[in-house]
Amino acid sequence: MTDQIAEDEPFAPFARWFELAATSEPLAETMTLATATRDGAPSVRAVLLMGADRRGFVFYTNFESRKTEELFANPRAALCFHWKSLQRQVRIEGFVSVVSDDEADAYFASRPRDSQIGAWASDQSRPVADRSELERRFASFSRQYAECSVVPRPAYWSGFRVAPERVEFWQERPFRLHDRVLFTREGERWRKQRLFP
Repeated sequence: MTDQIAEDEPFAPFARWFELAATSEPLAETMTLATATRDGAPSVRAVLLMGADRRGFVFYTNFESRKTEELFANPRAALCFHWKSLQRQVRIEGFVSVVSDDEADAYFASRPRDSQIGAWASDQSRPVADRSELERRFASFSRQYAECSVVPRPAYWSGFRVAPERVEFWQERPFRLHDRVLFTREGERWRKQRLFP
């Protein structure tokens, strides 16, 4: 599969690649998120992309989680999409900021009701005695909001936007002669370079 990236910015080619991935990959929105503590100790996990535009790439989480603690201490992150069926990946690095309350409210309202309840039930990243404790908490919050037509968003639940400084497109090629195209932000413009594989 070939796709010459003719654009001088990364957002249009990302949208094109993502649209194609969505037709061929289960959960094409899965991305690896790397964070680090203030002193540089890294950690990594998979999260879901819930929005992408020229402002950046958005995911949502419990703000009492380990990833959030690290992002508040060191507000930089790296993302990686890997679409095996397309033999492609996209790597993104940039600064993070919290999404607006309106954005977080709108996304939370779009979630299935049980997922909304789950956000209340989980003290994410904190120790739990056993599975039954989590299930009891879920049942308790389900009862609490049973008469409510709208489940409110917890104050500790919101989203982050990664504003990209670097975006690299990688396409597998035979003999490991892969195509790598890197976009680096320079003020309001982007510098485009081809890299050795």
